[in-house]
Amino acid sequence: MEKDIKFLQQAIALGRKGMHNNSGGPFGCVIVKDDEVIGRGFNQVLSTVDPTAHAEVVAIREACRYLNNGDLSGCTLYTSCEPCPMCLGAIYWARPDRIVFACTREDAAGVGFDDDFIYKEINVPISARKITTENKMREEALEMMKEWLEKEDRIGY
Repeated sequence: MEKDIKFLQQAIALGRKGMHNNSGGPFGCVIVKDDEVIGRGFNQVLSTVDPTAHAEVVAIREACRYLNNGDLSGCTLYTSCEPCPMCLGAIYWARPDRIVFACTREDAAGVGFDDDFIYKEINVPISARKITTENKMREEALEMMKEWLEKEDRIGY
């Protein structure tokens, strides 16, 4: 519990730093393995003009580079706010053991960061989504998928 507080304080401090540097919103994240911070990030959406540069994604990228591995098993991700749907997806792909967050998604919505529409959109049929989404050339793309299965030097992940 004491460690959780220590690392959440670091995540919050990073979020504050990024916010005051006008890098992006008030979000920070640290990733810890064996009581050592191996990844840090704050929201850099504005400074990088990259809508994917959320604190969690930045921290995941740094931690994976540090480990030279895309698998964060054995790690805990501490973030100043409950991860948005994009970050949650990235977190699940990275496979840390735990997520510990401070503010909730409702807290974020209260200051103008409302991701609720994305959570809802995930469950909407493709044909009814707000962004027109079309499925085309499936057969051609399936050929590439089959090639992947047959690729002898394939590196799984």
